[in-house]
Amino acid sequence: MIEIRIHGRGGQGTVVASKVMASAFFKQGRWVQAFPSFGAERRGAPVAAYTRVDEKEITLRCSVRHPDHLIILDQNLAKNPEIIQGLKEGGWIVINSEKGPKDFSFPPRFHVATIDASGIAIRHGLGSKGSPIVSTVILGAFAKVTGLLKITDVLEAIRENVPAHIRENRAGAKEAYQKVRAVRFA
Repeated sequence: MIEIRIHGRGGQGTVVASKVMASAFFKQGRWVQAFPSFGAERRGAPVAAYTRVDEKEITLRCSVRHPDHLIILDQNLAKNPEIIQGLKEGGWIVINSEKGPKDFSFPPRFHVATIDASGIAIRHGLGSKGSPIVSTVILGAFAKVTGLLKITDVLEAIRENVPAHIRENRAGAKEAYQKVRAVRFA
């Protein structure tokens, strides 16, 4: 089973990212599960979403405590050392940031990738300058560095699951797929 935890802030598209990711994996014939975790205050507050993928039916009904990979939609959340809690050795940490992967001080047992998903989202009209929606953009970067998803499946999942600005979301995911910066450690 592959487990992915997505961290963001309310309004960034954390839950949508999990749903679109699950749909893209489903297109590969896999069993999937996607669900959010947030408190009463959502806009701007920390939010997490989880995606599970397997070749067989998934019967777990709990949050992801030991993810294979992390996606961080707000680089400020990466400053919290607890963000990587439970991340399996060799896992990818994909961060929405203008900074390069080496600018983050994660242990060398993890791989790090960065993409300026906010800048890409703004260029494509996804959200506003003060509140870009980066959910679909970051999935293009995740697909590229992990190799777990084909970009064509991500683009099709966006078309089927995103209610507005489909063309812009697809263009943002493609751009992130091409521009992601990654460093493999270990």
